[in-house]
Amino acid sequence: MDKTNKLNYLKEKQEELHFSGAYYAKRGNEILQGSSGFANRSEKIANEPDTRFAIASGCKIFTAVSICMLVESGKISFDSKLKDCLDIDLPNFDGDITIHHLLTHTSGVPDYFNEEIMDDFELLWKSRPMYTIRSPKDFLPMIQYEEMQGSINGSFQYNNSGYILLGLIVEQVTKCNFTAFVEEHIFQKAGMMDSGYFEMDRLPGRTALGYIEEPDGNWKTNIYSLPVKGGPDGGAYVTVEDMAKFWEALMSHRLLSEDMTQKLLAPREVVYEEDNIYYGYCGYMELDDEKKIVKYIQMGYDPGVNFRAVYYPGTQSIIVVCSNESEGAFELLKEIETIL
Repeated sequence: MDKTNKLNYLKEKQEELHFSGAYYAKRGNEILQGSSGFANRSEKIANEPDTRFAIASGCKIFTAVSICMLVESGKISFDSKLKDCLDIDLPNFDGDITIHHLLTHTSGVPDYFNEEIMDDFELLWKSRPMYTIRSPKDFLPMIQYEEMQGSINGSFQYNNSGYILLGLIVEQVTKCNFTAFVEEHIFQKAGMMDSGYFEMDRLPGRTALGYIEEPDGNWKTNIYSLPVKGGPDGGAYVTVEDMAKFWEALMSHRLLSEDMTQKLLAPREVVYEEDNIYYGYCGYMELDDEKKIVKYIQMGYDPGVNFRAVYYPGTQSIIVVCSNESEGAFELLKEIETIL
């Protein structure tokens, strides 16, 4: 199938899926990109390939890279204990929690949004307005005096609070606002000039609003469903091409040394053993039967936000799909994988 037929095929699939968002795929010298749906439904502003989308937890990898930068500079280590890295009272937290535990979701700290027992992110903001959440420290009242929800070194249990704590460590060590640190040391270095941690009440141009489908078939924006500004556990905005630039910068060692990049990307915790899915410091990854990495997997889900990206180290191929609805990115990504 030539490039024109591939693009036509993907255009048809976007229509079949009622997809709203954008995609970017690259293998060798071949680049496929496209978009569909509306960035703003009320004004009928179409999504474009250079539209900026929220990616929810898809940006936890930026937090992990930030921590690796501090480890590489000798300011902390993966074995550094949380209690030694933060001047914050956490009376019920296990004193042996390390940065490694936080990165790998094995710390057992109380999660402000435990996805195993909660399924409606909007419920968090009924007693704590989302417009007050603009920095990592704003999450502390939700976790600071809570009991541990598990034991350290236990099995993998996805944990958003662990990444909030990592962001607080970045801030304390660098004396710099977390989002400013990422924008300067990751986004600018990678050439991600359209990306940032934008506030939902101050969105720049070319930024998609997120949309949630209601039971009656109508749509509403997600402005009352999420923290007004993203941070260490999620909420950055990127273009699909910027996310590809990030992986190119990471894999060419422009962000971290080769040795530290390998540590970031190494499989560490079993997530789904039957499917050979592991978690490292960077996110999920799929291994083959010989335990070699087939692809790295990023995903992000929030009300009105759906993000998927995969990077194949063997072919240096990248696929990025961003949607400004709650579903659709995974389905389109699978179609792109089929033809790429």
